Amino acid sequence: MHRRTLLAALAAAPPAAPALAQGSGGGFPDRPLTMVLAFPAGGGTDVAARPLAKIMERYLGQPIAVVNRPGASGEIGFTELARTRPDGYTIGFINTPTIVTIPIERPQARFRLDDFAPVLNIVDDPGAIWVLPDSPIRSVADLVAEAKKRPGQIAYGTSGIGSDDHLAVLALERVTGTKFLHIPFAGGAPVRTATLSKQIELAVTNMGEAIGDYRQGLFRPIGQMGTARWPVMPDVPTFREQGFDVVEGSMRGLAAPAGLPRPVLERLVEAARQAAADPEWQAVATQLALPLRLLGPDEFRAELVALRAHYEKLWAAHPWRD
Repeated sequence: MHRRTLLAALAAAPPAAPALAQGSGGGFPDRPLTMVLAFPAGGGTDVAARPLAKIMERYLGQPIAVVNRPGASGEIGFTELARTRPDGYTIGFINTPTIVTIPIERPQARFRLDDFAPVLNIVDDPGAIWVLPDSPIRSVADLVAEAKKRPGQIAYGTSGIGSDDHLAVLALERVTGTKFLHIPFAGGAPVRTATLSKQIELAVTNMGEAIGDYRQGLFRPIGQMGTARWPVMPDVPTFREQGFDVVEGSMRGLAAPAGLPRPVLERLVEAARQAAADPEWQAVATQLALPLRLLGPDEFRAELVALRAHYEKLWAAHPWRD
């Protein structure tokens, strides 16, 4: 079953009887919720968030309307989430690194990391570079050699300036002395379209986002950027294994606006954990090959704060935006 078919089946399925847990949230929620996604429909965030929201509804006893607010590498959606009323009725997904890099590179951005209350991290997806099956590029070394023949001419697509995809290629440029042509898009889905139509040569996107296309024979990875090989695709070597010290990826997790009452936050955490443990969600995650990594609110925040410090240091040495 492909992703689109799976999501359609989930949307069409009748809702299960609510499994309301009593306790931390009191009377919350007593009306529908909204989940804001800062990237387009069909991308890696969207295909994970929609089925998770559907399952969370059972544990909250209220529907969750999922809305996409793409644009500006996530800034539009993140700003909407940060500036909404902190009552628990608007939640959303936040993505690294853009949740921390946007305020670093754009002082005028209308949100900061501290504007969010992390709820539960769900996915930690290593980055990768993908080519079409007929490409002569078979490895990172092949790509670097080709880039040295054609400096600044090999076009690669990413989900935006300052995204993990973009920062990964900048890191590769630094360690190899090469130069590529960056074409930023609003998310992973348009990168896929541009690559398949041969408008660009490289799709730089996460492993979990492109595995469906890989399984259909549409894309081929030349390497992935985790610290170790991903068990779902153990034959794909890391960049480090190929001699290039590049590590990048994207965490994707639930968050709410900062200032949320503690009982409401605890209720959301409770429902998110229940949904993440639900057999139906586990089946969805397996079907979509999502690289899961559950982190509670405190662990999630600590990771985000550490990433912010890392990217502040990187920005000071190598600004990635003109």
